[in-house]
Amino acid sequence: MERKTLLTHCVDEPGLIAKITNICYKYQLNIIHNNEFVDNTCGHFFMRTELEGNFNDETLRDDLNHALPEGAQYKLVDSSRKRIVIMVTKEAHCLGDILMKSFDGALDVEIAAVIGNYDRLQGLTERFDIPYHCISHEGLEREAHEQQMTEVIDQYQPDYIVLAKYMRVLTPSFVEKYHHRIINIHHSFLPAFIGAKPYLQAYQRGVKIIGATAHFVTNDLDEGPIIKQDVIPVDHTFSAEDMAQAGRDVEKNVLSKALNKVLNDHVFVHGNKTVIL
Repeated sequence: MERKTLLTHCVDEPGLIAKITNICYKYQLNIIHNNEFVDNTCGHFFMRTELEGNFNDETLRDDLNHALPEGAQYKLVDSSRKRIVIMVTKEAHCLGDILMKSFDGALDVEIAAVIGNYDRLQGLTERFDIPYHCISHEGLEREAHEQQMTEVIDQYQPDYIVLAKYMRVLTPSFVEKYHHRIINIHHSFLPAFIGAKPYLQAYQRGVKIIGATAHFVTNDLDEGPIIKQDVIPVDHTFSAEDMAQAGRDVEKNVLSKALNKVLNDHVFVHGNKTVIL
C-alpha cells in the first residue's frame, strides 16, 4: 500500500468532486482525507485528496485528463520527505529553529545542505551533521555569485530552497530557475514595510503591532504569494531594536509553520495568492 496526495485545481463546474472521487474509487484508492474550496470571485476550484492504495499514476492521470475541464492542473505527490537547501547570511534564529525542529521530528524534512555568504553559521549547522557551504559574495557580481550557489544547490536536487534570513536580493534568472520553489521569511507583516530595515520603518511609523510573512519569492520584491503570517503587539516604549528582538520569535515560528504546510502539500499557488487546504 502506498500513500499519495492528489492536488487538483481548475475552472469550477458542477460535479467536479464526484468526478474525481469516482475515478479514485475506480482504481480502489481509499480516500483518507479530502478538502476542497471554490474561489467564487474567479470561479476556480481547488481540491486536495489524500489517497491510499496501489497506484497506476499514468492511467489515473489519463482518466483525470478526460474528466476534468480543459486547462485543469493536477499532480500526484508521493509521501516521501521533501529535501530543502537553506540559504543564510548571519542571523541564526530561523536556521536554528529549522535545524532543531527537523532534529526532533517536529518538522518532517530532509535538510540537504546550508549555504551562507558568510561562515558565521557554519558551526551551528555542522553540529547537526549537515553540510555547510560558504560562498562569499565579496568581489563578485551578483550573477557570478548566484552561479556558484546554483552549482552547489543543484548537487543536492532540493524540492525547495528556504531563505532563512538570507539578506540579498535574488536576480530574476535565479528566481525563474526555481519558480515557486523559493520560500522567504520577511520581517514585516506584508504588504507593510517592504524592503530593507522594516523594523526601523515600523518604529518610525509608530505601529502597534509587528509581524512576519513567509512567502514564495518572485521578481517583485517581497510581493510573492503569501503562505503564512502572524503578528504580536508592541507599544510606544519599544525602540526599533526592541521590535527587532521581539520579532525574531515571530519570524522563526511563521517560517516553520509555512514550511510545514508546503512540505506536506497543503499549498496551491494561484496567480499571486495561495490557497491552503
